[in-house]
Amino acid sequence: MFSVCEVVTRTKCWPSVAGLSLAQSSIRRLLSSTRSSLASSALARSYSTAPTIPSTQKAVVFDAPRAPLVYKDIPVPTPKPNELLIHVKYSGVCHTDLHAWRGDWDFPVKFPLVGGHEGAGVVVGMGHNVVGWKIGDYAGIKWLNGSCQQCALCETGNEPNCSHASLSGYTHDGSFQQYATADAIQAAQIPPGTDLAAVAPILCAGITVYKALKTANVKAGDWVAISGAGGGLGTLAVQYAKAMGLMVAAIDGPKKADLVRGLGADKFIDFTSTDDLVGAVREATAGGAQGVINVSVSPKAIAQSVEYVRPTGTVVLVGLPPGAKVELPVFNAVLKSITVAGSYVGNRADTREALDFFARGLVHSPIKMAGLSELPRIFEEMEKGEVMGRYVVDTSY
Repeated sequence: MFSVCEVVTRTKCWPSVAGLSLAQSSIRRLLSSTRSSLASSALARSYSTAPTIPSTQKAVVFDAPRAPLVYKDIPVPTPKPNELLIHVKYSGVCHTDLHAWRGDWDFPVKFPLVGGHEGAGVVVGMGHNVVGWKIGDYAGIKWLNGSCQQCALCETGNEPNCSHASLSGYTHDGSFQQYATADAIQAAQIPPGTDLAAVAPILCAGITVYKALKTANVKAGDWVAISGAGGGLGTLAVQYAKAMGLMVAAIDGPKKADLVRGLGADKFIDFTSTDDLVGAVREATAGGAQGVINVSVSPKAIAQSVEYVRPTGTVVLVGLPPGAKVELPVFNAVLKSITVAGSYVGNRADTREALDFFARGLVHSPIKMAGLSELPRIFEEMEKGEVMGRYVVDTSY
């Protein structure tokens, strides 16, 4: 098996995010950029010639719903004519991966399955129909792996809603493996020199919350309330919102207060410390938020959000609590002229824009590093709600 020289040493600990000064942030971005450039040069040299691709690889396989996660050797896949073969270096771990493993959503998941849909790596092979890519390019594996490209939805930039969509880590084997295939049209083009571990969560969480903020139809200076602000989606939503010039009211439990304040939240509301969350949010946002991003999976939180949104505002549903319903008094909804909208994942344009925010240093994901073999433990922590920020797994161990 060929190996790639890694020049970036990663510690398995949380980055300090609370109370960062502008100077500290600038220094961090400079150091990160320097390390990324060195790593990029090393990778470029490693892939300057045709890489040797092994016949087997390490992966975590979901054999059946809620079956024990198995870290084992499986064959390296062969790309189809329209696919890339990506040497996955890192993969983010998303709450959707838990649902795929549980098999508890309303549309079927394939088993056995290699989960994961936030993979960042390097192109090492491709099918004969692929254009616009070359060996050594940085590439990202997203939730949307492919679509028909022919229906009215695809033609209008709504590929995620295509009835023939292929989904990474759900209907198509994803990024919890060392080598994965991805549709060349939908794979994310990651700029050279990017820190591949740091960018991994952007490929789902970042794109998802960026699209949700666009769906909220808010403008600079408006208030946006983010329910579940301290989780993997929420921490990125706070940063994208601030980068877009919005005022942020972050809602979560007390353990996540310092985290989201350090990321720029203007107000923090501890939902456990008040009997009147609706009133608390209205007070914090001078009468109600113009936009609400629900990344929480609490049905109660969703119900409260339609009450504290400001008249003419928009409530965006992102989190997917199984079986939950939105209870909305029609009279109040009409009188307030509010909009309730679902927001899925972004299209290719949203992907480019979300990655551009990251490339310019406007957003970063507080990540915790672990090995791919540690995924069972990570899932346990996620089920208990103990994870702040985002886990990223290194596929090399």
